[in-house]
Amino acid sequence: MKWFIGILINAVLFMAIAGYFSESFVLEGFGAAVGASFLLSIINIIVRPILVILTLPATVLTLGFFLFVINAITLEITDYLMGDSFEIAGFGMALLAAVIMSIVTLVLNKTILKSSKEK
Repeated sequence: MKWFIGILINAVLFMAIAGYFSESFVLEGFGAAVGASFLLSIINIIVRPILVILTLPATVLTLGFFLFVINAITLEITDYLMGDSFEIAGFGMALLAAVIMSIVTLVLNKTILKSSKEK
């Protein structure tokens, strides 16, 4: 259930980012956002651990900030696999989207999802 909620949260985040950065982050609709979110979660399960291990020295040297670059790479892979229904203009936009998604997910996990676990 938590995985499904995470997919929906990412889909809503994709829609919000696409609405705010309409020139450089393009979605065809909510279905494309859900599909991209599902694909991103699969990429995060399979590819992200490999990238984290391969870039461990850079991650340690940057005190973990290189993980934003890894998240941007996974967004770029999602962009490539989704085709024309999910487009990110460049790596800079992917990095900005990764930072925004990380911050919003952190806030949601610490406030809303944590309070529902305490009940």
